[in-house]
Amino acid sequence: MTKCILAVDDSPSIRSMVSFTLKSAGYEVIEAVDGVDALNKAKAKAMDLVLTDQNMPRMDGLALVRALRQLPAYRSSPILILTTEAGTDMKSQGKAAGATGWLVKPFDPLRLIEVVQKLLG
Repeated sequence: MTKCILAVDDSPSIRSMVSFTLKSAGYEVIEAVDGVDALNKAKAKAMDLVLTDQNMPRMDGLALVRALRQLPAYRSSPILILTTEAGTDMKSQGKAAGATGWLVKPFDPLRLIEVVQKLLG
């Protein structure tokens, strides 16, 4: 069965790049424009992995990670933060919020696929 990934980013160009990259690797991709949109979509359909931006309007990536971890379906699901923020402080906050991993933009499509495949087995 095809694994489903939720791609969350307020930038349409990043969303389409992530979506294109993951679809070309055989994944189903659902896009969300921010954390609030993502949370609603995650509650409506079980996702195998969530890939979220950090800096977004309405609800940022860390708040989204914390909200998802409250839901039984997402207690142990892989959640990756994809962001321009590469600081150690931000990474510690991500880990504390429950993020599985961290990828820095601009991302390398092959690296993204590699990380996703590793997390999804």
